[in-house]
Amino acid sequence: MNQILKGIYDAILEGERENTKKQVQAALEQGVEARTILDKMIEAMGEVGRLFEEGEYFVPEMLISARSMQEGLGVLKPHLAEADVKAVGKVVAGTVKGDLHDIGKNLVVMMLEGGGFEVVDLGCDVSPEQFVQAVKETGAQIVAMSALLTTTMPNMKVTIDALKEAGLRDKVKVMVGGAPLNAQYAEQIGADGYSPDAPGAVRLAKSLL
Repeated sequence: MNQILKGIYDAILEGERENTKKQVQAALEQGVEARTILDKMIEAMGEVGRLFEEGEYFVPEMLISARSMQEGLGVLKPHLAEADVKAVGKVVAGTVKGDLHDIGKNLVVMMLEGGGFEVVDLGCDVSPEQFVQAVKETGAQIVAMSALLTTTMPNMKVTIDALKEAGLRDKVKVMVGGAPLNAQYAEQIGADGYSPDAPGAVRLAKSLL
């Protein structure tokens, strides 16, 4: 069993999408529990994050590993549902209104999924109303917003204000990220946290719960 789990771990680390799928399928066929497989995948993504932070991996490698993990997750999800495996938490994510950049946001979404979160990805150019609606519908505990343009950054505060008006602000934690942002700006607009990169976003999300 250790050998097959190591196969999943290595396939994610190497960014082998097809192999990750195959290894997860093989593990399930051998009767390995879905939870055990998920834990191994989370462990692999944790290592990917560590390698990124130490400068051994860069965004392309992290993206390739995250995509491999998602392939494996695709095979695993129905089995997780059957085994009633609960996610660590639920996150609503999106790039704010007026901003069409989604590479960073996509990476954060994939890394959060790799960290055991259930993520509702609203895509880009997401209006404050859409964020509010998604929180109402999903009961998410965290809202993750991204912006790459200085001109769209103010829409983060508009969204936070919209959550307040809807009476949801005390029910959700708000985390923000994106190239032009910093921790000071996050504090200024009333967000609960800021992360400069995807691995940091996973740690932040876990600490906010």
